[in-house]
Amino acid sequence: MSVKIVVVGSIAYDSLETPKGKRDRVLGGSASYFSTVASYFSKVGLVGVAGKDFKPEYTEFLKNHGVDMTGFEMSSEGNTFNWAGSYGEDFGDATTHSTCLNVFEHFDPVLPEEYKNAEYLFLANIHPSLQLKIIEQVKNPKLIALDTMNLWINTERETLLKAIKKVDILFVNETEARMLAQEKKLANAVDKLLGLGPKRVVVKLGELGAMTATKTTRFFAPAYPSLDVTDPTGAGDSFAGGFMGSLAKHGELTEKGFRTSMLYGATMGSLTVENFSVETYQNLDPKRIEERFAALKDMVTL
Repeated sequence: MSVKIVVVGSIAYDSLETPKGKRDRVLGGSASYFSTVASYFSKVGLVGVAGKDFKPEYTEFLKNHGVDMTGFEMSSEGNTFNWAGSYGEDFGDATTHSTCLNVFEHFDPVLPEEYKNAEYLFLANIHPSLQLKIIEQVKNPKLIALDTMNLWINTERETLLKAIKKVDILFVNETEARMLAQEKKLANAVDKLLGLGPKRVVVKLGELGAMTATKTTRFFAPAYPSLDVTDPTGAGDSFAGGFMGSLAKHGELTEKGFRTSMLYGATMGSLTVENFSVETYQNLDPKRIEERFAALKDMVTL
């Protein structure tokens, strides 16, 4: 099966503490979460870099999920991007204790030839100049989505705006939406973001769910009310993996199709946070995905 979705992003080791416990040097990074989740829906190719210390079992984990690793680079010099952080009792935003970019600092992604024809491209929150470089390499994608973060909004705004103009969907969280749009009210921020070029905006709202908007539509996907939250790391990238994976699977780029994909995004985000790292996906039965999706769909159906 040829690669249908390509993700370009980080591969990392995460060391973290939450109210449910601690983990040291477990698999993290936007590309890791996204590709793991998207693999349940469609063939996904990963573009990322890890260091010489990257555990073989993590490479095998991704391969066993059917992730195409042609775009994966393992550097013979330097170590893997390493992030350490902790969450308080409310599982709110993480407190970062250390960030060591290591080999990721010099990440210069080049798409393998077979990836250039992929129908769907997801640009995780890497430097916007790299996002622009990747956009120039794809040939005729059906859809390009871009995620970003407050660092790039604050330090690389003009380059980021150039990248946003070239994509179909912009992913941001609520804080990033307000910051990027320079608006205090979310409704005003969404309208302004749509004026930057993308056809659609997806705003991640944490434990409240997520919303998507075009110039003529609005849709809200609730968060699943899980009582087993363990580790929120990677929830946003898992949401994106479910969203883009669902789109690639059914290929229905209609309002109904996007709303369905919003619910699959919420489904996968809710499953990720119930365990540390990607532990949920060690033995996830696809039947559980459909059961969770059905429960969320019931929450928005009259």
